[in-house]
Amino acid sequence: MAEVVRRAGRIDVLVNNAGFGVAPAGAEESSTEQARAIFDTNFFGLVRMTRAVLPHMRQQGAGRILNIGSVLGFLPMPYGALYAATKHAVEGYSESLDHELRTRGIRVSVIEPAYTKTSFDANFAEPDAALEEYREIRAAVKRRVQEVMATADAPSVVADVVLRAATAARPKLRYTAGGIAGRLRFLRWFLPVGMMDAGVRRDLRLDVPPAAPRGARP
Repeated sequence: MAEVVRRAGRIDVLVNNAGFGVAPAGAEESSTEQARAIFDTNFFGLVRMTRAVLPHMRQQGAGRILNIGSVLGFLPMPYGALYAATKHAVEGYSESLDHELRTRGIRVSVIEPAYTKTSFDANFAEPDAALEEYREIRAAVKRRVQEVMATADAPSVVADVVLRAATAARPKLRYTAGGIAGRLRFLRWFLPVGMMDAGVRRDLRLDVPPAAPRGARP
């Protein structure tokens, strides 16, 4: 950050975009160490970068911090609990920080895309404590994610929203990116909780009875 300031004289925009996910798996299939690793990148990495730029932005009395969140920051993701938890944390941190910094000329926004066609899913970490009990549902959810990724938004959809948030005269706290993300945000606001819950389960086909454990009686 010091080198950027030395070369450019100021920092006007920070986009926090680093992140990784764990391949679809039950929450108990990731060790505490794996949970710490994903939070270290997806959340604490964002915190470290934000703290690095804030002294410069406060001094100049202006700046934008744009955090790439996800629709999973306001929706659950069964078999993706750790990633969803990091994005929920990004939402809470960003909203609180925006209140703190607004009177100093600095605004914070969260960009909320849905599925996006990048190499993100090709670089999933595998669960480090996999259990046989989850093998079938893990594979089924992975297939469903691959189906959705086939029709995912192009990265330019998210980039356009980032640019809009960075240049808006009156920036909003949250920007959905893409049609699916916008619809999901609308449904989250207006649908009864039970209907939203049922929709999540139906989309991931979670209510198919699991196979009986080996050796169990019918």
